[in-house]
Amino acid sequence: MTVALVTDSGSDLTPETISRYHISQVPLTVSFGGTGFLSPDELTPEEFWRRLIEPGCPPVHTAAPSAGQFKIAFERAFAEGADSIVYVGLSDTLSATIRSAQMAKEMLPDREIYIVDSRTACLGIGLLVMRGAEMASAGVAAAEIAARLTEDARSIDLYVALDSLEFLRKGGRISAAQAALGGLLSVKPIITVNEGVVELADKPRTRSKARDRVIELLTARPVREVHILYSPPAPVAEFREELVARLLAPAPTLVTAQVIGPVIGTHIGPGALGAVVLLEAGQTR
Repeated sequence: MTVALVTDSGSDLTPETISRYHISQVPLTVSFGGTGFLSPDELTPEEFWRRLIEPGCPPVHTAAPSAGQFKIAFERAFAEGADSIVYVGLSDTLSATIRSAQMAKEMLPDREIYIVDSRTACLGIGLLVMRGAEMASAGVAAAEIAARLTEDARSIDLYVALDSLEFLRKGGRISAAQAALGGLLSVKPIITVNEGVVELADKPRTRSKARDRVIELLTARPVREVHILYSPPAPVAEFREELVARLLAPAPTLVTAQVIGPVIGTHIGPGALGAVVLLEAGQTR
């Protein structure tokens, strides 16, 4: 039985990773003012960040894919030989993307499609999709893949230091009161995603203290995988070196570093630095 893995562009997987793991991706839309782009099909991370930091940049918004887009993606996967599909998507509490996928599943009642809510974002989704693809290659059935990924989602931690909370406020992911709190005393807020909800984890006063605190939070427990996230102009090389040096034994099996893409970047803004980690077996966030 062939299992196809499908995700959305909130996962921030690179084209190389998508190709290597044979993953299908449904794009969200990122709009500058009144002009929308399918991301990353029509808007690369490099072009997105160039536009976002330009003086006079118009308001930027994201929109979930339609149920029709998901239906096309699911039908394509079946036409290419899949017997079943596991879709892993952007948290239902952060986007309507999961709901669109569920609607598309209902349009194909005779097909075997499993919907997994990652309860997170960015490479937190990505690492789940990659694990699902590895299981599919090993012959694991779709129902078991979906069950294992749902369990693994409880072992994902994400901490990112931001330059400000303003972009999250504009996107409606936090309240104006939370954004105002983050702006007090020129703090550099650290956010996390807990059960799909963006929360303020800490409020260090300076960038250097925020970086140190993020590393402290990310290395508090042994981890299996580390996926560093950053947005320009964050000093990612130095951060990676410090983070890896402080990781608890045993050493993680995978350490990557990747620029945040347009979908998540719209809400994060420039200068962000942090990581997604998969905790060791038996540990949950």
